[in-house]
Amino acid sequence: MIMYSGSPNKKRYKDQYDKMMNMPVPKLIVSLSVPTVISMMVSNLYNVVDTAFVGKLGTSASGAVGIVFGFMSILQALGFTFGQGSGSIISRRLGDRDTSNASVVASTAFASAFSLAIAAAVICYVFLDPIIMGLGSTDTIAPYAKIYITYILITAPFMVSSFTINNILRYEGKAFYGMIGLLSGALLNILGDMLFMFVLHMGIAGAGLSTAISQVISFCILLIPFFRGQTQCRFSIRNVRLAPGILGDIVATGLPSLLRQGLGSITTIILNTEASAYGDAGVAGMSIVSRLFFFIFSICIGVGQGFQPVCGFSYGAKRYDRLKEGFKFSVFLGEALMLILGAVLFIKAPFFITLLRDDPEVVNVADRALKLQCIAVLFLPLCMNTEMLMQCTGQKISASLLSALRNGVIFIPLLLILSRTRGLAGIQEAQPLSYVIAFTPGVMFALHFFKKLERTKTDTAVQRTGD
Repeated sequence: MIMYSGSPNKKRYKDQYDKMMNMPVPKLIVSLSVPTVISMMVSNLYNVVDTAFVGKLGTSASGAVGIVFGFMSILQALGFTFGQGSGSIISRRLGDRDTSNASVVASTAFASAFSLAIAAAVICYVFLDPIIMGLGSTDTIAPYAKIYITYILITAPFMVSSFTINNILRYEGKAFYGMIGLLSGALLNILGDMLFMFVLHMGIAGAGLSTAISQVISFCILLIPFFRGQTQCRFSIRNVRLAPGILGDIVATGLPSLLRQGLGSITTIILNTEASAYGDAGVAGMSIVSRLFFFIFSICIGVGQGFQPVCGFSYGAKRYDRLKEGFKFSVFLGEALMLILGAVLFIKAPFFITLLRDDPEVVNVADRALKLQCIAVLFLPLCMNTEMLMQCTGQKISASLLSALRNGVIFIPLLLILSRTRGLAGIQEAQPLSYVIAFTPGVMFALHFFKKLERTKTDTAVQRTGD
């Protein structure tokens, strides 16, 4: 565990607090979003490039990337559970100027994420073969997936902890440091792919080794701000508290992230299983759609993540005016970006698909699915920002319910029903249709929250007048 023994820089902390509380909200959200958007775009660019590189090894190898991507999403879910669960609490504590308890939450989340990832990696390695087939692999994809996933398991603790640390940095309003860590890892991964796969001719093992090395290096870079005392939270063994009250609050607050990421992983597995009925081209085609679609949607997520620390700080400081303004701005900006990027991807869908796998069968599977998702993406910014709003303000049940609805409760039944009634067309239609259906609950939850917030403001004003 990392320890920092220097005295806190009170001026730096005060400047950070003033920035979060006084900078114009649009400017603040953009300043916090840009590093996150850049890091997510580069990370997802790596995913796209990695798919393109592996695609040169054949359709089965390309399908293996999609299979392992589902598993990596599960690891990401663990990291986000502890990272966003602790981050939401941390931002509210810092908004209330309680840096001591913020450090306790941060240290507990980091230690828990690293320890749980070790245990998960060991268990998964023991049951590796059934896990690969359970992820939706075919017999021809499985050998490639087994090689790739072994490297992922070796570095699982670093991967999970990196997601946790990055989220803690974001919720402190230090997204720039997180960007440096993720950016470095993604760029190293791309260079490693070229070196190990094509110079040293290691094939898919080279892709796995490159991912493993880059994850460890990214982890070390993300720790540097904590070493140098550039964060308000401090990691220390003395700050770790495994008491149910603290750890339970972190997990409960992070549950929406677990549902969002975990159900996303489950739906990826089910999607791969249903698509496998159409051969390796079916699995590869839907995997490519997921990569391309998430590349543009990650930009919308980055904007939402720029809103999260603003939301937490504002709610903790009872600056509800800033919270409401931030929500409206992040939804508007997300919609504008999705309209532009979705249109580009829709118009040039076959071109982008061919870049990743120049196989007519794969293009045939992916083209219609990608275009449908580009249309449905316009329904996502409000839903996603409402989930983040609920999570950052401690509305655990509402946030969990919304995450479950959008990422699994609606999509999974649709996928199973449509795949059996409409075949491949149903598989292509299930995800976009689930986004459209989830839009209405998102609107209802947002309206209810802000009505409740207005009543809280009114009650507080009346109480102050009476005093």
